[in-house]
Amino acid sequence: MLAELIDRRGSRRAFAESIGLPPTTLQSMLTRGVGRASIDNVMKVCRALGITVEQLEAMARGLEENRDISTIAAHHDGEDWTEEELEEIERFKEFVRMRRQLKQRENQEKQE
Repeated sequence: MLAELIDRRGSRRAFAESIGLPPTTLQSMLTRGVGRASIDNVMKVCRALGITVEQLEAMARGLEENRDISTIAAHHDGEDWTEEELEEIERFKEFVRMRRQLKQRENQEKQE
């Protein structure tokens, strides 16, 4: 999921350079996990993507098992969306996914 968010912005190399990270550091974060990255680097990635550390952690843990919400805002009725608006839509989709996962966990805990 994290790699997908970055890839939507263009090349990983350009993204890394734009936030002051060596491209190899970003690649390491994507392949070995953000848990091994420095806090400073994690914060840079989060700020650039417009996400919270908690959202990044959820992505890193793979909690987005069900991606059924991918069609939200898919029908624009001919509207032209700015890059900023599209990013906001993506953040909202991730928020809805996280809420759904929390509800699923709560329901599972109640059943146990």
